[in-house]
Amino acid sequence: MKNKKWIAFLFFTVFLLTGCRSAQPIPDSSGKEVKPSQETGVLPVFYDGRKEGRVPPVKNQGTLGTCWAFASLQALEASLLPEESYDFSEDHMSLGNGFSIPQEEGGEFTMSLAYLLSWKGPVLESDDPYGDGISPVGLKAVKHVQEVQLIPGKDYEKIKRAVLQYGGVQSSLYTSMTDENSRSSSYNEEAYAYCYIGSQPPNHDSVIIGWDDAYPKENFHEDVNGDGAFICLNSWGKGFGDQGYYYVSYYDSNIGMNNLVYAAAEEPDNYDHIYQSDLRGWVGQLGYGEDTVWMSNVYEAENNETLSAVGFYATASRTTYEIYAVPAAKDREAIINGGDFDRRIRLAEGSFQNAGYYTVALPEGAGKAVELKKGERFAVVVKITTPDTVHPAAIEYDAGDGRTFADLSDGEGYISADGGNWESVEEKQNCNLCLKAYTKDR
Repeated sequence: MKNKKWIAFLFFTVFLLTGCRSAQPIPDSSGKEVKPSQETGVLPVFYDGRKEGRVPPVKNQGTLGTCWAFASLQALEASLLPEESYDFSEDHMSLGNGFSIPQEEGGEFTMSLAYLLSWKGPVLESDDPYGDGISPVGLKAVKHVQEVQLIPGKDYEKIKRAVLQYGGVQSSLYTSMTDENSRSSSYNEEAYAYCYIGSQPPNHDSVIIGWDDAYPKENFHEDVNGDGAFICLNSWGKGFGDQGYYYVSYYDSNIGMNNLVYAAAEEPDNYDHIYQSDLRGWVGQLGYGEDTVWMSNVYEAENNETLSAVGFYATASRTTYEIYAVPAAKDREAIINGGDFDRRIRLAEGSFQNAGYYTVALPEGAGKAVELKKGERFAVVVKITTPDTVHPAAIEYDAGDGRTFADLSDGEGYISADGGNWESVEEKQNCNLCLKAYTKDR
């Protein structure tokens, strides 16, 4: 084991102007069928999800900086259409996400991920209406989000294929506008055409629901190099743009840079238990200066259960993994100094093309190899390799800005450079690992 440890703590900046910030698709972990034309073949020059019944209704965030929540939940709603139609609560996401950031000051997509992946939501709009400043306690998620993919920046072919597959792509841009009554030199009101070319970072999230390769470049106030625009669903009500939609030039500086798709949202009875210690989600990254790291969380079974799935982040593209478990895990001393993890059982291996969060369902035979008794300590262990990175493991930690708090008392995590020598991340690095376990009662 290397004596010197290399660690990266990377906190995602929250932009406060309007309160927002924010692949070649692969079949999602739910086994959802994908039409061949969505993965391969010639893309159409024009596509509009409105014509296919795959776009949720237009909403209005009002004066609050909650576009990040609207874009996240509308992209999630789009992923379920046309088979299932939902209206999820932006109030619940923006008030109950666990971060100390008022609605007025905005947020970003990592907050959406933390909220959804911890099963805090989504809940129905009818159970927590928007704009009253309060959120009822005790509401349960009506869907369990199990996979979110991050599509590579400015890869327009992959973005388009993701729109076809998942209905909508949450993406970011920069704008000086804050509502339907705002004006901007970057926006042509008559053509509903937007393009900003400059160095300002993104501060507003919308949902890409289509595109038009032939959309005239002359419609934009900026002198762009060619035709083409994404069709975007905004969150400023029907008074903005074309009944709430607008066209963003392919040549806009920021559109298509930060892109999320909600690739798997399952019924809330998919698993009986979720074990986790990263309620704030992916705040930073940890590693040893190389592209491979071993990580493990130890949990205690609440009932007689079977380990059914393991969830974790791929912090960049082309990540490969191996998943193990250690039943009847011993105490911290035995793990760090007694080689307790050497008896781990190999359960699964695979790879992810895109960065994002993934839930790996274990083969039935592998899960039965880890049948747990009530009160039994067990460890999930993942060897993760992310090429061209030096800190592959996603972590939760206190960034020291008063906005992100990490409860280290709820986790028991370990990290290793070689899978043989382990150290406690709570004791040594003051962080929790983003590594969840899912079980079913037996």
